[in-house]
Amino acid sequence: MIEHEEDTNMILQRQCASRLLCAALLSACANAAHAQTTSTSSGQTYPVKPVRVVVPSSAGGGTDIVARILAPKLTELLGQQVVVENRAGAGTMIGIEVVAKSPPDGYTLLMGLSTLAINPAMYKKVPYDAVRDFAPISQIISAPNMLVVHPSIPARTVKELIAFARARPGQLNYASAGQGTNPHLSMELFLSMTGLKVVHIPYKGLAPGIVDLLAGHVSLATATMLTGLPHVKSGRLRCLGTTGAKRAAVLPDLPTVAEAGVPGYEASQWYGVLAPAQTPKEIITRLHAGLTRILQAPDMRARLAADGTDPVGSTPEEFRLYIQAELVKWAKVARDAGIRPE
Repeated sequence: MIEHEEDTNMILQRQCASRLLCAALLSACANAAHAQTTSTSSGQTYPVKPVRVVVPSSAGGGTDIVARILAPKLTELLGQQVVVENRAGAGTMIGIEVVAKSPPDGYTLLMGLSTLAINPAMYKKVPYDAVRDFAPISQIISAPNMLVVHPSIPARTVKELIAFARARPGQLNYASAGQGTNPHLSMELFLSMTGLKVVHIPYKGLAPGIVDLLAGHVSLATATMLTGLPHVKSGRLRCLGTTGAKRAAVLPDLPTVAEAGVPGYEASQWYGVLAPAQTPKEIITRLHAGLTRILQAPDMRARLAADGTDPVGSTPEEFRLYIQAELVKWAKVARDAGIRPE
C-alpha cells in the first residue's frame, strides 16, 4: 500500500514538473517572439527579409526607372534584397491601393509619383487617401517637364507663344500622355494661368503623342525631360521653357516658364517613397537615412543630373506637406479646366 502511494506521488511530481517545463518553454517562446516583434517594429533589426517596392505603372516608365536605380543601392545599405514589383493599371491606382492596404511593417513600400495627388481630382472613387493611408519617407527627385512646340510654330519664347495662341483661340492643339496625367494637367495649369484656348489631344502614353508632335499633327506639349530632351537637342522640337521652380541643370540657359512670362507657374513631375500608414517611426527613420545617403552620393547625383532631374531628399514631414499642397493645387487646376471627375 505504501509502495503504491509512493509510486502515485512520483507520477504526480513528474506530471507537475512536465507542466512547469512546458509552461516555461511556452513563456520563453512567447518572450522571444515578442522581443523579435518589438525589435523589428522599433527598427533595431529591420529588415529581416526582402523588401518590395511597388511601382504603380508599367516597366520602362519614369517611375520604374527611378525605382530600379534606387533598389540595388538600398539593397546594399539594408543588407536585404529590395525587389521592384510593377502593379500597373487604373491610372496607377491599383499599385497605390496595394501599398495602402499592406501591413505597416516596412516590407512593402510605394514608389509614388504625381498621380498620387492628381487622381483625387480626376476620379470620383479613389481607393486610397493620399494623406491618411501613407507614411511619407522622402521625395526622391523633382523632374520638370519641357514646354515644347513643333518648329512650324513661329514662337521662340513663352511670351511669343502666348501671343500667337491668343490670336488663334481653339486653333492649336496639344498632346498629352492621357487624361489626368502630369503632362495633361501641367498644360492645363499653363492655359488657366494665361487664359489661352488650346485643344487637348490625349494619347495612351506620351510617346505616341510626341510622334504626332514631331510629325506636326499637334502643335505643342509639355514633355518629360527623358522624352523631349533628345528631340530638342536634335532640333526637331523647340523648347520654350521648363516647368520646374528653377532652371534645369541640363539646360541652364533655358528659362523656366515662370521666368519667361507666367509668374508663379510650377508643374514638376515628382517621385518619392512612401510606406503604409502606421509604419513604426524607427523604420521610417532608417529608410529615410538610407535614401538620403543614396541621393547624396556623387555618382547618383551625376546620373540624375544627366537625365535632367534634381535629387530632393526631403524629410518625411516636408514630403507630407508637399503632397498636401499638390492635392490642393491639382484640384484647383482640374476645376479651372472644367474637368469633371469620372
